[in-house]
Amino acid sequence: MTSEAFILDGYVDEPACLGVPPYISPYIRYCAGVLREHGYAVRYTTIDAVRDDPTLLRTAANAALLLVIAGITVPGKYLAGTPATLTELSQIGTLLRGPTTVIGGPIGFGYAPQGGAKAVETAVAGFDHLLRGSPSAALDALLSGGEPEGTASYADIDRWSVLGAGVVAEHPMFPRVMVELETAQGCARAACGGCSFCTEPFYGLPRYRSISGLAAEVAALHEAGARHFRLGRQPDLLAYGTGGDAEFPRPRPDLIEDLFTRVRAAAPDLETLHIDNVNPGTIARHEEESRAALQAIVAGHTPGDVAAFGMETADPAVIAANNLKALPDAVLRAVEIVNEVGGARRNGVPDLLPGINFVCGLAGETPATYEQNRAFLQQVLDAGLMVRRVNIRQLMPFAGTRAYEENTLGKHAREFRAFKEWVHKHFDLPMLQRVFPAGTLLRDVGVEKPGATSFGRQMGSYPILVGLPLQVPAGTALDAVVVGWGHRSITALPAPIPVNTLPHTALRWIPGLGKKTVPKVIVKRPFRDLAGFRKVAGKTRVEEYLSFE
Repeated sequence: MTSEAFILDGYVDEPACLGVPPYISPYIRYCAGVLREHGYAVRYTTIDAVRDDPTLLRTAANAALLLVIAGITVPGKYLAGTPATLTELSQIGTLLRGPTTVIGGPIGFGYAPQGGAKAVETAVAGFDHLLRGSPSAALDALLSGGEPEGTASYADIDRWSVLGAGVVAEHPMFPRVMVELETAQGCARAACGGCSFCTEPFYGLPRYRSISGLAAEVAALHEAGARHFRLGRQPDLLAYGTGGDAEFPRPRPDLIEDLFTRVRAAAPDLETLHIDNVNPGTIARHEEESRAALQAIVAGHTPGDVAAFGMETADPAVIAANNLKALPDAVLRAVEIVNEVGGARRNGVPDLLPGINFVCGLAGETPATYEQNRAFLQQVLDAGLMVRRVNIRQLMPFAGTRAYEENTLGKHAREFRAFKEWVHKHFDLPMLQRVFPAGTLLRDVGVEKPGATSFGRQMGSYPILVGLPLQVPAGTALDAVVVGWGHRSITALPAPIPVNTLPHTALRWIPGLGKKTVPKVIVKRPFRDLAGFRKVAGKTRVEEYLSFE
């Protein structure tokens, strides 16, 4: 009789790996492959599903083995899922006494409830084993009779990733699941210590996965029904396949082109193919090769993509104190180059834009640091450049990093709050208006949070939050046209816009309709055509999307 293993996804978020819904991390799929290789039948669910239906734990209690994957080292704000807390993990481990209980993932580095606090190295109560090192390799070692630790080779990962690919179909959000694909592990800057706060150097110098291995995994995922992919699990996609020990490797555009070509061939009807991290220091130091590599990405991906830049700060003193990647002028040059290559619109949205990440609380910070951060962002605005998003987070230092002992946590709380507020009011709003002007059509927006205003997103690397001023059931996918902006989101109406049936609370969002015009429109409905609508409402900026059926 086949033994059953139950995988509980507590979600992960690391500098180079995302596994919070709608994402599913590589760890889950690799471990599913390990379990199947050892003869287990595998069941999978998420911590959110357990919160909604605690009886799922009864199924886990009857399994031979329970595996939990969890751990957040770069905390963010999440819409479609909430990572497992230490309390929840401990309760699960303590309650389930039937199966062998195993936990792995970045939880092994430590735990903190949020940014702004040190992560504490602590054993999660109730679990029989903590997987140390690569979760999949450690699980394989445990099931083979050894200690639960190890580092997976890419030969193993290539095999396990194919064996475990089918688990994606068990995700509660399937088929709207973004598959995080591992292209590498480790950091090219590990030899010089890496950034003071980052856990990626714990994985050592980069090991790059083969294109053939990635393509085989994508083919298996595609066969299982996956259609949304991100080439992630790396600190700098432009360094893919470069090898050597250079701190800022010279990009290989030919390898980038081959990578995208092979992934496309393995999933010919994919709907999303995006990227994650790009090192702005690589672009600034190798402009010609970086430009060619970015052009290869634009030729092979799907539009609306984001190259996330780990800028961290615009203060040269903080950059030096924390061994960071690039000075502000270099980051600005990288922003310019990505705009030149990816700023053109395709399907209504820019092809590829940079994102900028700030980390606050680093060693060497002063109140002037925040003034320099503001000045940098103002420079981006004044230059007419586009940035998809600015992410600001407080440092969460982990033992083993320099930032664990050297930081300024708690010293500039007022300046941190003021900086975030300034960005929301003076940068985010005009930037959203620039990137998503009124009339922009957003295709395939999936509703995740229904309500009087329903919130959803497109599938993508860092998709914009879309507020629909309507009751729309969760799981609905629709096209939407941009009609307004918030500080961190946009307002949109379903496209085509049903003028004759739209509630007044939504009708007022049509650009050009004032408070006095909306009642007139309601009284005169239904309209037969645009000409009749214009007589009452005048011209609007979204006329091409109006429907009078």
